[in-house]
Amino acid sequence: MDANLIKAKLIEVLQAVQSLSGEDCPAIDGGTKPAEALPKFTSKVWPVAAGMLGIALGKSIPCEANIFVDDDTKVPLAINQTVALVLKILEAQEAQEAEEADAE
Repeated sequence: MDANLIKAKLIEVLQAVQSLSGEDCPAIDGGTKPAEALPKFTSKVWPVAAGMLGIALGKSIPCEANIFVDDDTKVPLAINQTVALVLKILEAQEAQEAEEADAE
């Protein structure tokens, strides 16, 4: 999947989440850290945003996957880092699906 497509869909989803929440949405670019920059964009909202991104991409992003904060360091991720993480998750899913198809 194309990283630029993921980035565009991620920004659209974040803008939609902020709009649906009635919150402001500052300009979002590759260096924006949604967990820090978006008002009231908290860990309670992150799974919803991840699910919406999965729907927008036509893929499944596991709800337990935290795509907005690094699980190890707890440092908020920038948009470009989130895109790289989502790409990695989707590639792992495709590899697993290919393995399962080969096993059959």
